[in-house]
Amino acid sequence: MLANPTKSPCDGERAEMRVKTASTKVTEAEFTELEAFASQRGQSVSEWIRQTLLAEVRSQCNSPTTFHLFTELVGIQLLLMNTLGPLIRGERMPAEHLNAVLRQVQSIKARKAQELLSKRLNTEERSA
Repeated sequence: MLANPTKSPCDGERAEMRVKTASTKVTEAEFTELEAFASQRGQSVSEWIRQTLLAEVRSQCNSPTTFHLFTELVGIQLLLMNTLGPLIRGERMPAEHLNAVLRQVQSIKARKAQELLSKRLNTEERSA
C-alpha cells in the first residue's frame, strides 16, 4: 500500500507523508468484524483503524482538564453526601463540622476520582 499524504489538524498548512506503521494481530473472526464495520462506513479497515486511533488519542476525554473537572464533580458529590443528610433532617451543621467535611473532601477527592475511573475501566475490560 502506498503512503498517502495527509494534513495533521495540528499543522493546518503543511502536508505530511505517512511513513510509520502501527500494527497489531487479530484473529480471522476479529478481522471479519473490523472489515464489516469499516465497510459500513465506506472505509478500508486500515483507514477506519487509523481514524479511530487518532480520534481516541486526540479526544478531549483524555485531557488533564477533563480529569480535573471529573475530580471536582466527585468532590461536589462527596460534599453533598456528607452534608445533605443532616440538613434534610433539619439539623444544624456547626461551622467547624462543615469545615472538617470540606477539608476531608479536598484531601480525598482526587483519590476517589481515580478509584472510580479505575473501577470503570476494569468493568469495561471484563465486559469486552
